[in-house]
Amino acid sequence: MAGVRTESMAAPTPDLKVDRKPGRQPQLRVAEWQRPLVRCQVAESTQTPLPFVQIAAWSTQHPPYYDGIVPTALVLSAGGMFAAWEAGFWKVLSRRLKPDLIVGASAGAWNAWAIAGGCSPDELIESWLDPRIGRIMRLGLHGTGILRPEALHSEARRLFERFRPQIGFGLTMVEVPRLRVRVVNGTEVGWEHLAAACSIPCGFPPIRIEGRHWVDGGLMGALPVWAAESLGATRVISLNVLTTLPFRLLRAVLPMRAPSAALEVVRLEPSTPLGSLKESLCWSRQTVARMIEQGERDANLSVPSITM
Repeated sequence: MAGVRTESMAAPTPDLKVDRKPGRQPQLRVAEWQRPLVRCQVAESTQTPLPFVQIAAWSTQHPPYYDGIVPTALVLSAGGMFAAWEAGFWKVLSRRLKPDLIVGASAGAWNAWAIAGGCSPDELIESWLDPRIGRIMRLGLHGTGILRPEALHSEARRLFERFRPQIGFGLTMVEVPRLRVRVVNGTEVGWEHLAAACSIPCGFPPIRIEGRHWVDGGLMGALPVWAAESLGATRVISLNVLTTLPFRLLRAVLPMRAPSAALEVVRLEPSTPLGSLKESLCWSRQTVARMIEQGERDANLSVPSITM
């Protein structure tokens, strides 16, 4: 049975208890909330690389233990090719979690659209292994950047035509030059919104929608937990793949919008860095397959410790 290690983010430390019943996986509960943030890591041994699990509850009225009737959202982060890890993680997580809402930023928005539209975990994984994904990031100078938009727009159209949300869905995009973030729910989404959600600034040209120009939602928040709350979620299971130094520096310069004090968030991250900045931008079947496999391994270690 997996062990549970905890690291307090602020003293005094909340009292943590692990329920261990015959034939059941351990369930993590927070018995007393004295401070808002606790880190929990799960592994077979202390020598095993650990997926990071962060349980953040900002209100004593909503401890992280529910009976299944509270609206729960899955939030998927931006990450370019790193978002292939999300596909591997979802293959395991989907066996336990049936979210009421899925929200994503950038590449996470495309994963979210497919999942909300009924795409199976295996189909999602196959889409990441398709060389067509590698043709999206093609160099080509234009007035606002260095990446040709044709393949991005074509893939956004294909994704839009293939799936329609069967549950709640939302994505984020950023208006330029005002840097205003917009949350678009599933009933409003067209292929242009899917394209805008992944239009990397200074790479792809902005997408014109209703007379305004929009770019990648990850620019102003790679993990849009607050957006899920704005669409009605009271609990969030989030997957964040942007954990390396360049992305942490970007978050420091462009801080994310925070959720309210009432929202409970479980954040899961890769156990080890997924790769270099180049690998986050350039598709390679071998690299993507490695990220997917790591996502499955991390999920097998961490998911059993989370009470759904």
